[in-house]
Amino acid sequence: MTTDHAETNLAVRLGFQPDMVVQEIGYDDDVDQELREAVEQATGTELVDENYDDVADAVLLWFREDDGDLTDALVDAIAYMEEGGSLLLLTPKSGRDGYVEPGEIGEASTTAGLSRTKSINAGKDWNGARLITPKGAARKR
Repeated sequence: MTTDHAETNLAVRLGFQPDMVVQEIGYDDDVDQELREAVEQATGTELVDENYDDVADAVLLWFREDDGDLTDALVDAIAYMEEGGSLLLLTPKSGRDGYVEPGEIGEASTTAGLSRTKSINAGKDWNGARLITPKGAARKR
């Protein structure tokens, strides 16, 4: 399966740039492979997994309603992220298994100290919210 130009442009529009280290959390067999490939194509590097133990430039967080507490997942995800880095929170679309209410996403993001910059259609089954850490926010490392 090849990633088409539109998917790659989406990854670039979301701020993924060459040589970025992107950590992927919450991978399962239901994730959008085209989006993953687009991010890898935009960065020119493979995604690193949850066991990566260095600082990442960005995080791709796949989260479903039954994955636990969203605030905890966000706090854990940003613990190893570069200051000023971005997190792409991906949740199932309305009507799909694991759908997360927008209000829950907003509340968890705020509690975790993140700001939402944009919402995107991240594929057939997924919505995305680009979240950033405010500049100067202290990292817990």
